Amino acid sequence: MTAFLLSLFAALICGALSAMGIGGGTLLIIYMSFAASFDQTTAQGYNLLYFLAVALASLLFHIKNKLIDFKPALIIILAGLPASALGAFLALKIRPDLLRKLFGGLLFYIGLTMLFSKKAKEEHSETT
Repeated sequence: MTAFLLSLFAALICGALSAMGIGGGTLLIIYMSFAASFDQTTAQGYNLLYFLAVALASLLFHIKNKLIDFKPALIIILAGLPASALGAFLALKIRPDLLRKLFGGLLFYIGLTMLFSKKAKEEHSETT
């Protein structure tokens, strides 16, 4: 029961972060891989299911608030579908231990990029 409550709490926190645009799904994969001991591909699969629910809720709010420009959205969807299928195919072909290292490397790269980007520094200085 404790594991269930911890997983529920992690999903709620990640959902709230996702709604704010912070990337809660990435955090959910990290939680599932390390704390819940899922292998990388299973964690990614659950994350995709989680993402569908969170994305649908977010999409409904954005449509209600007239924040969606449907023409570029359609272009992004049409490009994203084959790219997603290719990514899923490749993820299944890569050994889980290598996939975990590649994912960690990607997170490290993104973190460094955000840490040292000029735009992020400008936004931070404007808010302080």
